[in-house]
Amino acid sequence: MKSSSNRVALYGMCVSLAFILSYIESMFPMVGIPGMKLGLTNMVVLFALYSMNAKSAFMINILRILLVAFTFGNLQSLWFALAGGMLSFIVMVLLKKLNIFGIMVVSVSGSVFHNVGQILVAMIVLNTTNIIWYLGVLCISGVVAGSVVGILTGMTLSKLKKHLDI
Repeated sequence: MKSSSNRVALYGMCVSLAFILSYIESMFPMVGIPGMKLGLTNMVVLFALYSMNAKSAFMINILRILLVAFTFGNLQSLWFALAGGMLSFIVMVLLKKLNIFGIMVVSVSGSVFHNVGQILVAMIVLNTTNIIWYLGVLCISGVVAGSVVGILTGMTLSKLKKHLDI
């Protein structure tokens, strides 16, 4: 990225795209698995993590979570989104820093830990551990969703790297 104005424009596009993808996902709930989403917004966070840096990806992730919660959600949805989004982000940053895993493993791990964060919040909100069994279902869907997101993000990065000078 050559200039600060280009960087600001890219950040704005990433936040906007993540916001739009969140809205699109909310219009098409996954049938059969309550609470499961494909996690298309994580494509943007992964893109930022691999093309910019962890600080930029963190800011994009936080802004997206806040915008979506204040626009389409409520305080409870904000807590779920923050728990899942932040735990997922921390795991992805740590795995990327190890530099031994590819984007697919980072994406799948982020997806699974997003579900872990949300189950932890649900256990606190509901004041029960009886829902821990559902984590198994969400982990399976997380592996599938994380794989799709990892593949799509890898393809996007390879196509855009030459155009964005990243």
